[in-house]
Amino acid sequence: MSDPVLSDPVLPDPVTNILVLNGGSSSLKCRLIEPESGTVHAIGLVERIGEATGDATLSVGADEYTATGTVPDHGAALAAMRTLFDRAGIPLTAATLRAVGHRVVHGGTEFRAPTLITDEVVEAARRLIPLAPLHNPGNVALIEAARSAFGDLPQVAVFDTAFFADLPAASATYAIDREVARKYGIRRYGFHGISHDYVSRAAAALVGRPRSALNQIVLHLGNGASASAIAGGVAVDTSMGLTPLEGLVMGSRGGDIDPGALIHLLRHTDGGADELADLLNNRSGLVGLTGRRDMRDVHAAAAAGDADAALALDIYQQRARKYVGAYLAVLGRTDQLIFTAGVGENDAAIRAGITAGLAGLGLVMDKTRNEAPTPGPRVVSTSGSSVTIIVVPTDEELAIARAAAALVR
Repeated sequence: MSDPVLSDPVLPDPVTNILVLNGGSSSLKCRLIEPESGTVHAIGLVERIGEATGDATLSVGADEYTATGTVPDHGAALAAMRTLFDRAGIPLTAATLRAVGHRVVHGGTEFRAPTLITDEVVEAARRLIPLAPLHNPGNVALIEAARSAFGDLPQVAVFDTAFFADLPAASATYAIDREVARKYGIRRYGFHGISHDYVSRAAAALVGRPRSALNQIVLHLGNGASASAIAGGVAVDTSMGLTPLEGLVMGSRGGDIDPGALIHLLRHTDGGADELADLLNNRSGLVGLTGRRDMRDVHAAAAAGDADAALALDIYQQRARKYVGAYLAVLGRTDQLIFTAGVGENDAAIRAGITAGLAGLGLVMDKTRNEAPTPGPRVVSTSGSSVTIIVVPTDEELAIARAAAALVR
């Protein structure tokens, strides 16, 4: 994701601002945003929550504030961040904020839109932890800490799954025993929806057309990666499923795999379901193929002659290309292919590799445009390409801030 431009460290009327909190399993990202203008006043990060030593950093304009110490849980992480805001002269209190916006990864079938947080919402998010065991626990813990810290200040949950909540049944349904699927909530939920929604809107705005008139394919390529097919602003298919494991090759997740391989591993290894979960979440994808999670390191290794790294690049691009082809068929007519997230926004070689050979399907990359280090949303296809290929920096925090502001306005 492109780095946001911070404003000068002079806070305007504070009650115009939204505090956005994005809790991971061992991290907390936060941003103080004026949602209407998109002005970012501060960016915070707490890492290594639950480890012996954690780090907290807050950037306000050109100034940076840091702290190091034990951060046992998300409540402590939020407290550490509030201390840094105090040091920066920007106290975070219920009297100085309009609302708090939270990213929640899994909303199940219950949550189809940004939702004002209540006790019932917290309990529902907690019930969904088995479907997102790496993400929802941190989300719930952070919500509880923020509710305790900010009292009656409105707080809003924005769900990664909400954009895909109304997938057509043919896209959302797995072909297994229907009673088993109903009992255990097994269906395709989709993830990265905040990003897919944001960049599809931005890509439509870039070409001056309403999103409702466009058919779009989005490739969100970061450490996590997903694809979506969007018809007239409505998601009709997506690569992630019950969990964020399905679909594209990712930093530490392998995406699509024959379920029979998993049954085989369960029968012939001793670790059981927990070891298998660790394999699929933490030891697959790029890191499983090469020992490297970061795409930049994989490129460097491939350039140095590492055959495993070269193969990993081929697999990564081939998988994404298959999804592009599938979604061209699903949509029937496609107007835009959109690249976003860390790899999608910054890796011209990966973009070129994914679209290589697709000229017959209407996707023609312009080499000069693709390789130009141009910031912001931009077209990277040739003028003759029938599908416009676009790079759009995602901004999930701004999307969350605007959703929260709209709900509490």
